[in-house]
Amino acid sequence: MRVIIASLLCGLLFGLGLLISGMSNPARVLNFLDLSANWDATLAFVMGGAILVAAPGMYWVRKRNKPLFADKFDIPTSKTIDAKLILGSAAFGIGWGISGFCPGPAVVAIASLQTDVLMFVGAMIIGMLAQHWLKPKSA
Repeated sequence: MRVIIASLLCGLLFGLGLLISGMSNPARVLNFLDLSANWDATLAFVMGGAILVAAPGMYWVRKRNKPLFADKFDIPTSKTIDAKLILGSAAFGIGWGISGFCPGPAVVAIASLQTDVLMFVGAMIIGMLAQHWLKPKSA
């Protein structure tokens, strides 16, 4: 139960940060990606601020033997760069560049009930389900 509450609080804090910074507005992201006309550096400052806040926390976490609410850290160990990684990264980047949304801000923006947000989240859910259904079953 502590894990669920901690996850909920972290998600709420993240969502609040997205709202305050304006990153739930896809126009902000699209203007950051458009270097020609109305370039908006806000996203770079938000990312820089996030790194400044997260770096001390990551330093502290790496000193621990285990997380606060779990028996062990669940850190990916694979360093393989394969077609799945490249295609998944490309799909994410293309979707982000076309829509201006990545998953976190899209979930926050659902509250606006705007058609483009609901369509993006619907497509995102379909993509997640398709990935799950198409993923080869391991032995």
